Amino acid sequence: MQRDGYLILSNGTVFKGEMFGAEGQVTGELVFTTAMTGYLEALTDPGYYGQIVIQTFPLIGNYGVIPQDFESDKVHVKGYIVRQWCQVPSNFRCEGRLDTFLTQNGVVALSGIDTRELTRIVRRNGVMNARISASPELTEAEAKALADYKVRDAVKSVTCASSRTVGEGKYHVVIWDLGAKKGIEESLIKRDCRVTYMPATSTAEEILALKPDGILLSNGPGDPDDIEDIISEVKKVAQEKIPTMGICLGHLVLAKALGGRCIKMKYGHRGENQPVKDAFGDRIYITAQGHGYAVDTDNLPEGGVVSYINVNDGTCEGIKYTDRPAFTLQFHPEACGGPLDTEFMFDNFIDMMKEGK
Repeated sequence: MQRDGYLILSNGTVFKGEMFGAEGQVTGELVFTTAMTGYLEALTDPGYYGQIVIQTFPLIGNYGVIPQDFESDKVHVKGYIVRQWCQVPSNFRCEGRLDTFLTQNGVVALSGIDTRELTRIVRRNGVMNARISASPELTEAEAKALADYKVRDAVKSVTCASSRTVGEGKYHVVIWDLGAKKGIEESLIKRDCRVTYMPATSTAEEILALKPDGILLSNGPGDPDDIEDIISEVKKVAQEKIPTMGICLGHLVLAKALGGRCIKMKYGHRGENQPVKDAFGDRIYITAQGHGYAVDTDNLPEGGVVSYINVNDGTCEGIKYTDRPAFTLQFHPEACGGPLDTEFMFDNFIDMMKEGK
């Protein structure tokens, strides 16, 4: 049976659609992703914690649910908006329908929304709060909750609860887990690495006690300015100049730890088709991204030089450190954006660890 639903934006705009997935009402930060595929990866990406995600591609769910493609063991989005969802998926790996998957994971979703117009609103006005509801009207309490909503305790909500080690490779890499995607682990293990996950709240002493060959600061959700306690521990470890790679939030965290500044973007970069230029050459890469903050190029960290630049808006997409064995990337080299254009970034990390040994 059809269930009418409404998307209410904090600027007062209301869209009518049809609810699917779980029943209920939800408030979150409204963002969009331009990916044509990869909806399962987006739903299970810890980087979307606290957000209502708009899929700009008009048909979602056509290859169903494939657990092998999940980026974590749970769904992290607060709500989900699509133009149309496919009720009869077809793929030899398919193990279920999108609607059932969202229901099982408690995700409230809307279809039948003009996602083109909705995305244009976000692009014009910037990321804003929104509410999915069965009613187009808000009570006074609901209106206040919508206006006051902020993604809080994001990293601490998605990081691992305790340390664990996977793989038996030659190089011991600590993933400082700010909300790591599964693909990062897989990229390291196939390059002869033994990977130890450490919670985001780990101390510098706990990280250094493991005597890692390298440290990977992972991706994750939220505002880097909200995790100063974590950044202070990263700063201590950074002084040891252990080979370090940072991805997405990890890129921002190391920049702040070494004296840089981060800025909030108007609507961010989310999708698997983001063009990035090598600052030292003419090569352009197609990358996967999912972030709403960037390193301020007018306030770079100590020893840092911009290594990659976003072709669309000129923002910083990577930093190479000249005073230590470290580099960071705003995009995801493990996420098959090119589809394999940027995997060599992990090889560069391995080379740094070889030199360290």
